Amino acid sequence: MSPVALSFSTVLALAAAVTISSVSAQQSTFPPTPLADKHFAYPTEVPYKVDTDTNLIRGQQTGYNICNSTTENQASLCQTAFINSIDDFCLWGPKDPGSIVANIEGEMISWCTKPGHGSRLIPNDALKGVQFMRTPDYVQVVGFIDQTKINMASDDWGGEMDPHGADLRGNPMGGLFYSNSFGTDKNKFTQVIEWHNFMGGNAFCLKACDPAGPNAAHFCEHRFDRIGCAYNAPNNAQNGTFEACKGDNQDFPGIYTLPDGTVATYTQPPEDAGSIQTMPYQPKVPASSECETFTSSVLFAALASVTAPGDATSAPASTPTAGGSSNANTSGGSGVSTRGTGTGTGSAQGAQGTSNDAETMVVSGVVTLFGVVFSAMFFA
Repeated sequence: MSPVALSFSTVLALAAAVTISSVSAQQSTFPPTPLADKHFAYPTEVPYKVDTDTNLIRGQQTGYNICNSTTENQASLCQTAFINSIDDFCLWGPKDPGSIVANIEGEMISWCTKPGHGSRLIPNDALKGVQFMRTPDYVQVVGFIDQTKINMASDDWGGEMDPHGADLRGNPMGGLFYSNSFGTDKNKFTQVIEWHNFMGGNAFCLKACDPAGPNAAHFCEHRFDRIGCAYNAPNNAQNGTFEACKGDNQDFPGIYTLPDGTVATYTQPPEDAGSIQTMPYQPKVPASSECETFTSSVLFAALASVTAPGDATSAPASTPTAGGSSNANTSGGSGVSTRGTGTGTGSAQGAQGTSNDAETMVVSGVVTLFGVVFSAMFFA
């Protein structure tokens, strides 16, 4: 064989080897283990990062999951969140000012109402109204918020975060939720496997389903990302009111009853079909009882000195250390009044940031902003 032929053959062999190597190293979409199947006892089993897979299309987890006193500042990248009570819950928000949720939902970090979780704190006066609800199968918090104070663009109609996502890595990737609401020991935090959090339009809703319940995946459905809080978390939240109630379970999102008693299932149209202009049903707001109202300045006293991004110099991002402590205990705020049992009429649906209450989502068959146009921009 001539030297030229040998050289050419060698080149071909090398090219083939490189091709095989490139194919084997090609990025994948799905992780070996979905986020919803990753379970960690808190705090002993929580890893530094939940999502450690490599060569996946969306890249690596933005933040970390071991969060404590060493990470608690306004530059924290904590991605472990809690929902315990009206004065102790976390929402997913961007890490950088002026962000659009749909662009960075996989990178959202934890913003909390109380110190002790190792996260960023929601700035003073950002929360404009909050309703916290305990039901037999889930806890839910819905409210109004100045979203610019947690780094969302002022005109962003938002997105949905949940532990699934199209690639099963969750939004945010590696995000964990815990709660002390599903037991009598308030020092014991149960991992919430099924949850959803809608953020945008200066409003939010967050629901965490009891993992011991048989219908957690149904109450915390993640398929209806285009129809927002009105249909996923129907409520009577009021702008300017801070209250905690007991409540009945809602109907499963997407399940409704026709006038003749027939139970029907809603099918969400694909995004390429355009914005959702009408809905075949109006969601039923569950009955509530034993509601107690609070004064926000007392409820969130720990936030009084917390400033919004840009109002003060933020501390540099921290990396957690084993020596830090995390105190996730909760205490209730000071109630100022109570009210009795109420039955929702379906007219107060979600928190619409431009109104004084969480008003009508369906009027003459046209679904209003928070119900659909808002959520038409939500991406799971």
